[in-house]
Amino acid sequence: MPGFGFRLGAELLVAIGDLDRVGSADRLAADAGLAPVANDSGKRTGRRSRPARYNRALRRAMYLAALAAVRCDPASKAYYQRKRAEGKGPVQAVICLARRRTNVLWALLRDQRTWQPEPPVKPHDEPQAA
Repeated sequence: MPGFGFRLGAELLVAIGDLDRVGSADRLAADAGLAPVANDSGKRTGRRSRPARYNRALRRAMYLAALAAVRCDPASKAYYQRKRAEGKGPVQAVICLARRRTNVLWALLRDQRTWQPEPPVKPHDEPQAA
Protein backbone atom coordinates (compact mmCIF):
# COMPACT_ATOMS: atom_id res chain seq x y z
CA MET A 1 0.00 0.00 0.00
CA PRO A 2 1.16 3.54 -0.52
CA GLY A 3 2.84 4.81 2.61
CA PHE A 4 4.20 1.48 3.83
CA GLY A 5 7.87 0.90 3.22
CA PHE A 6 9.97 -2.07 4.26
CA ARG A 7 10.59 -0.91 7.80
CA LEU A 8 7.08 0.37 8.52
CA GLY A 9 5.57 -2.76 6.99
CA ALA A 10 7.73 -4.92 9.23
CA GLU A 11 6.73 -2.87 12.28
CA LEU A 12 3.08 -3.31 11.32
CA LEU A 13 3.35 -7.08 10.99
CA VAL A 14 5.14 -7.35 14.34
CA ALA A 15 2.51 -5.16 16.01
CA ILE A 16 -0.39 -7.20 14.56
CA GLY A 17 1.17 -10.53 15.49
CA ASP A 18 -1.11 -13.49 14.85
CA LEU A 19 -3.77 -12.56 12.30
CA ASP A 20 -6.21 -15.16 13.68
CA ARG A 21 -6.23 -13.28 17.00
CA VAL A 22 -7.53 -10.12 15.34
CA GLY A 23 -10.58 -11.55 13.57
CA SER A 24 -11.92 -8.52 11.65
CA ALA A 25 -11.06 -5.08 10.29
CA ASP A 26 -13.07 -3.46 13.08
CA ARG A 27 -11.09 -5.37 15.69
CA LEU A 28 -7.82 -4.34 14.02
CA ALA A 29 -8.91 -0.69 14.14
CA ALA A 30 -9.91 -1.06 17.80
CA ASP A 31 -6.54 -2.64 18.64
CA ALA A 32 -4.82 0.31 16.95
CA GLY A 33 -6.93 2.84 18.84
CA LEU A 34 -8.41 4.15 15.58
CA ALA A 35 -12.02 3.23 16.38
CA PRO A 36 -13.59 5.70 18.82
CA VAL A 37 -15.42 4.38 21.87
CA ALA A 38 -18.42 5.91 23.60
CA ASN A 39 -17.68 8.21 26.54
CA ASP A 40 -21.28 8.71 27.68
CA SER A 41 -22.34 9.35 31.23
CA GLY A 42 -25.66 10.51 32.64
CA LYS A 43 -26.95 13.32 30.44
CA ARG A 44 -23.89 13.38 28.17
CA THR A 45 -24.38 11.30 25.04
CA GLY A 46 -22.65 11.06 21.70
CA ARG A 47 -19.18 11.82 23.00
CA ARG A 48 -16.46 9.67 21.48
CA SER A 49 -12.85 9.31 22.53
CA ARG A 50 -9.77 7.19 21.92
CA PRO A 51 -9.82 3.98 23.97
CA ALA A 52 -7.67 3.89 27.09
CA ARG A 53 -5.98 0.64 26.08
CA TYR A 54 -4.63 0.11 22.57
CA ASN A 55 -1.50 -1.09 20.80
CA ARG A 56 0.66 2.01 20.49
CA ALA A 57 3.10 0.43 18.02
CA LEU A 58 0.21 -0.52 15.73
CA ARG A 59 -1.29 2.96 15.97
CA ARG A 60 2.09 4.53 15.20
CA ALA A 61 2.59 2.35 12.11
CA MET A 62 -0.91 3.07 10.77
CA TYR A 63 -0.58 6.82 11.46
CA LEU A 64 2.85 7.17 9.84
CA ALA A 65 1.75 5.17 6.79
CA ALA A 66 -1.35 7.37 6.39
CA LEU A 67 0.79 10.48 6.79
CA ALA A 68 3.17 9.29 4.06
CA ALA A 69 0.24 8.29 1.83
CA VAL A 70 -1.13 11.84 1.97
CA ARG A 71 2.08 12.99 0.29
CA CYS A 72 2.50 10.24 -2.32
CA ASP A 73 -0.99 8.87 -3.15
CA PRO A 74 -3.52 11.11 -4.95
CA ALA A 75 -6.55 9.17 -3.63
CA SER A 76 -5.35 9.48 -0.03
CA LYS A 77 -4.57 13.16 -0.52
CA ALA A 78 -8.08 13.78 -1.89
CA TYR A 79 -9.64 12.00 1.12
CA TYR A 80 -7.44 14.01 3.50
CA GLN A 81 -8.41 17.29 1.81
CA ARG A 82 -12.11 16.33 1.98
CA LYS A 83 -11.85 15.69 5.73
CA ARG A 84 -10.03 19.01 6.19
CA ALA A 85 -12.82 20.76 4.27
CA GLU A 86 -15.34 19.15 6.66
CA GLY A 87 -13.63 21.03 9.49
CA LYS A 88 -11.36 18.36 10.96
CA GLY A 89 -7.88 19.30 12.09
CA PRO A 90 -4.79 17.89 10.39
CA VAL A 91 -4.23 15.14 12.96
CA GLN A 92 -7.89 14.09 12.99
CA ALA A 93 -7.94 13.96 9.17
CA VAL A 94 -4.87 11.68 9.12
CA ILE A 95 -6.49 9.43 11.77
CA CYS A 96 -9.64 9.22 9.61
CA LEU A 97 -7.48 8.18 6.67
CA ALA A 98 -5.63 5.60 8.80
CA ARG A 99 -8.96 4.10 9.90
CA ARG A 100 -10.16 3.92 6.31
CA ARG A 101 -6.94 2.23 5.20
CA THR A 102 -7.30 -0.33 8.01
CA ASN A 103 -10.18 -2.01 6.14
CA VAL A 104 -8.09 -2.34 2.97
CA LEU A 105 -5.07 -3.58 4.89
CA TRP A 106 -7.17 -6.18 6.68
CA ALA A 107 -8.54 -7.50 3.38
CA LEU A 108 -5.04 -7.72 1.89
CA LEU A 109 -3.68 -9.63 4.89
CA ARG A 110 -6.72 -11.92 5.13
CA ASP A 111 -6.62 -12.86 1.44
CA GLN A 112 -2.79 -12.93 1.33
CA ARG A 113 -2.73 -10.51 -1.60
CA THR A 114 -0.46 -7.63 -2.51
CA TRP A 115 -1.56 -4.07 -3.12
CA GLN A 116 -2.74 -3.35 -6.65
CA PRO A 117 -3.65 0.23 -7.49
CA GLU A 118 -7.11 0.74 -8.91
CA PRO A 119 -7.31 0.52 -12.70
CA PRO A 120 -8.04 3.84 -14.41
CA VAL A 121 -11.71 4.50 -15.04
CA LYS A 122 -12.64 4.84 -18.71
CA PRO A 123 -14.75 7.85 -19.74
CA HIS A 124 -18.37 7.07 -20.65
CA ASP A 125 -18.21 8.60 -24.12
CA GLU A 126 -15.62 6.10 -25.44
CA PRO A 127 -17.16 3.27 -27.52
CA GLN A 128 -16.78 -0.19 -25.99
CA ALA A 129 -14.77 -2.70 -28.06
CA ALA A 130 -16.70 -5.86 -28.90
